[in-house]
Amino acid sequence: MSNNNGFNEPDDARLEQEIPEGDAVERALVPDVEGAAAHEVAGADEASGRGEGVGEGKEVAGLSQGQIVARRFFRHRGAIFGLVTLALVTLASVLSMGLGPIPGLWRDQEMRSGDVINGGTPTLQIPFINGSTFSLGMYPFGQDSLGRDYFAQVLLGVQTSLFVAFILGAVALILGVTVGSLAGYYRGWVDMALMRLTDLVITLPVIVIGAVLGALISKLPLRLHAGPETAVWLRENMPLLLAIALGCVLWTGLARLVRSEFLSLREREFVDSARVAGASDWRIITKHMLPNAVGVIVVNTTLLMSSAVTLEAALSFVGFGIQAPAVSLGRLISENQGAFSTRPWLFWWPGLFIILIALSINFIGDGLRDAFDPRTKRVPSARAMRKAEAELAARQSTQTAEGGAR
Repeated sequence: MSNNNGFNEPDDARLEQEIPEGDAVERALVPDVEGAAAHEVAGADEASGRGEGVGEGKEVAGLSQGQIVARRFFRHRGAIFGLVTLALVTLASVLSMGLGPIPGLWRDQEMRSGDVINGGTPTLQIPFINGSTFSLGMYPFGQDSLGRDYFAQVLLGVQTSLFVAFILGAVALILGVTVGSLAGYYRGWVDMALMRLTDLVITLPVIVIGAVLGALISKLPLRLHAGPETAVWLRENMPLLLAIALGCVLWTGLARLVRSEFLSLREREFVDSARVAGASDWRIITKHMLPNAVGVIVVNTTLLMSSAVTLEAALSFVGFGIQAPAVSLGRLISENQGAFSTRPWLFWWPGLFIILIALSINFIGDGLRDAFDPRTKRVPSARAMRKAEAELAARQSTQTAEGGAR
C-alpha cells in the first residue's frame, strides 16, 4: 500500500509481527545479566585451559615485579633442579675442604702422598649400584698415582671452577653493562667507537686468547725477574688472575645485548619524562633504564658463567690454565690422562662435576630467562590439555544445570 508521498506503507500484520507488545517488549529491553556473567566466566575458564599463562593475570594480581619473577622462576622445574644441584655441590665442597682460612671437615686437608691401597680403587658404596648400604670409606673417589686422596683434590677443583666462574661473570658483567649502556644511550660517535672495539674483541678466538693470557701470567715472574715470593704469589692466585683475564675477553656478547636493549628503552616515555624533569644522564641510566634491562643482564651473565666453567677446564687441560699448587678439574684430567685405560675413575669424577656445574648454571639461566620474559610460554603437554578440557566440561555442565534450575 502507498500513500500520497510515494512511500510504501507497511500493513498492520507486519507491524504486529515485528513489534511485540506487553511483556515481550519488556523482556526484549531488559539485558540478560546472569547469562552474560555466565558467558564471561565460561570464556575465562576456556581461555585458562588453552595454555600456561593465558589466565595468569588473576594469579599475579597485586604482586610486585620481583614477586612475579620469583613465582615464575620457582615454577621452572629445570631451574629448581639446577639450583638444588649447584647448592649441594657447593655445600659439599665447602664443608669438606673449607673455605679460605676456615678448615673443612674432611680428614685429609693437605692431600699428602701415601701408599696406593687396592690399586687406588674408590671405596664409595652406593645402594643398588655397588653395595647394599651407603658408605664413603677411606678414599671415596680413589687415589692417584702418588697415593693422594682424589676426593679432596676433586672438591678443591670444584671450588676453583666455581671461583673462576663467579669472578669471570662479575668482570664481564661490569665491562659489558658499562660498554653496552654507554653505547646504547649516547649513540653517535660513542656508539661507533665502542662497537668497533667490541667487534675487534669478538673476532679474536677466545680459546687462543685465553691460552696466551694464561701462559703470560704463568711466565710473568721470569719476564720481570721477580723474586720467589712474587712467583709463589702469582701461582697461588692463578685462578683469580685467569678469571680476570678471561672476563676482559668474554664481555662482548653481553655488551651488544645491553646496547640493543638501551636503544629501545631510550625512546620510551618514562625516559623522556625523566629527561624533561631535569634528571642527569647518570640518574637516567642507573635509576630508570638499567632496572628495565636487568632481565637480559642476569640471564646472559649466568649463561656466560656456565661457558666459563668449560673454558677454564679446557685451558687447564692443555696446560695454559690453572697451574700447581692450585687444583683444577681440567688439570686433574690432564695429569691423569695416561691412566685412562687402567683407572678410568680418575676421569669420571672431574668430568662428572664439570658437567653438573655447567648444566646447573645453564638450567638456572633458562629459568631466569623464562621468569623475566613474560612472552615465553611453556606449551602444555597433552595430558595437561586433557585435564584442562575435562575440568572445563565439568564446569560448563554445572553452570548449565544451575541455569536450568533457575
